[in-house]
Amino acid sequence: MAFRATVLTLYPEMFPGPLGVSLAGKALERGDAVLETRQIRDFGKGRHRAVDDTPAGGGAGMVLRADVLGEAIDAASPEGDSRPRLLMSPRGRPLTQDFVRDLAAGEGALIVCGRFEGVDERIIEGRGLIEVSIGDYVLSGGEIAAMVLLDAVIRLLPGVMGNDQSGVHESFETRLLEHPHYTRPAEWEGRTIPPVLTSGDHGAVERWRRAEAERITRDRRPDLLTASKDRGAT
Repeated sequence: MAFRATVLTLYPEMFPGPLGVSLAGKALERGDAVLETRQIRDFGKGRHRAVDDTPAGGGAGMVLRADVLGEAIDAASPEGDSRPRLLMSPRGRPLTQDFVRDLAAGEGALIVCGRFEGVDERIIEGRGLIEVSIGDYVLSGGEIAAMVLLDAVIRLLPGVMGNDQSGVHESFETRLLEHPHYTRPAEWEGRTIPPVLTSGDHGAVERWRRAEAERITRDRRPDLLTASKDRGAT
């Protein structure tokens, strides 16, 4: 069964965007993944199909209405749909490779793209939305974040990368950042490929790559090493 993603958005014309090319685009063409977009405004209220209103208690900006989103979610994910319901949000759980892998192993996901100041808290509670963040910054809306999530997931689907080993040694798969890569020419601007990589000693190559991955992780993301130790202690 193909991975099925349904995206609720005020800007469906943004899709597939970058998901329509390269690995993700080919996966969509083959039917390995299915991407559906739905216009939230179709469920808007009144003559102008309003989807937002002023914040209760005052304040700047507008808030997406719970009744509008509730109807949109119910139409896109009726009773019996077991796919997780995600809300792209800067206050959400960090998008990690572990979470991406779990999503890729499932049937798909319903993804809500927020706009304005955010969404009514009651829709998060009432429809069991899982808030997901792609980083500690704020975007204009959840669409680009949804694309990031979907690209990360689709590339892990069976057969998408061609060689199933392609993702094994990538950053975060082993709790480490990825080791350096080299290819021809053997020398470029006075810089040479480390001799161990051309030695033919596969054991030595693997040890070098592991050591380099640990060095880079220690220098750039020591938090990953700490997190890995904490997991090992539990």
